[in-house]
Amino acid sequence: MMFPPRAYIFIGLNGIRILSIISMILVFSSSIFVIVKDIQAVNRFTAQGASALADCEYIPGSDVPNQPAGVFWAVVNRLLIIFEVIMLILSEIGWPAVFFDRFFPVLGSAFGLGPLGIFQCLMAASILSHHADDFTLVAAFFLFALGCLNMLLGLVFRERAKTRRSITSWRAEAKGVLPSTHDLRPTFARPSSTFVSSIFKGKEEKTSFGFGRQGEKTAGLKGFLISKPLETLPRYAPPPRSERSDSRPSTPEPKFKSSGTAL
Repeated sequence: MMFPPRAYIFIGLNGIRILSIISMILVFSSSIFVIVKDIQAVNRFTAQGASALADCEYIPGSDVPNQPAGVFWAVVNRLLIIFEVIMLILSEIGWPAVFFDRFFPVLGSAFGLGPLGIFQCLMAASILSHHADDFTLVAAFFLFALGCLNMLLGLVFRERAKTRRSITSWRAEAKGVLPSTHDLRPTFARPSSTFVSSIFKGKEEKTSFGFGRQGEKTAGLKGFLISKPLETLPRYAPPPRSERSDSRPSTPEPKFKSSGTAL
């Protein structure tokens, strides 16, 4: 069965997403394991006495430097890595998206996978730069490889990477697979038209009552009042003159009268 190209992109991006989450979970576990191991090594070192191993640069069996506050900074380093891993896992899950869009935009939905890959490579390089056991090395190498892959995907898909792998976006695109059609039938022939229903009912519904008594009665039943038009002239105004103006004098009758015998 052949799938559309966007289906393969969706499956591939989500597969890398799952592997990225797994690698960060391994780094989270290895960081806790390293913290416990370093604290145990420091306790053994202090129990043996600092004078015997004063020339050691690192406390034996750990990556804690033998210097003032070396244990403190080693533990803070691992705690920061754990905090970064938790934030990156939440950004990969996409929860809470509003929090990342507002406070960490580079890990939000508006950015691609490039910043995520950069953070993963930085954490992996920080872990690999110290002496570590086999489990920590494997987890760090795995995280570094996924970080490089995410940076490559960020260059290819850019800001569309997280949209292409989003389940909600996939469902929204799936609804729009079938092309939308435009109803070319005339208005009176469409099923939603009242013209067809009025024909089958046998009579057409009256929608207008005009400006006569029927319209006034219908408006009164609905709560509308039709006010009487105002008079154009005040009541004390004189009545209008007749059509024939009296200002022009009447024409006198001609004094000349024709003779009855005139031709």
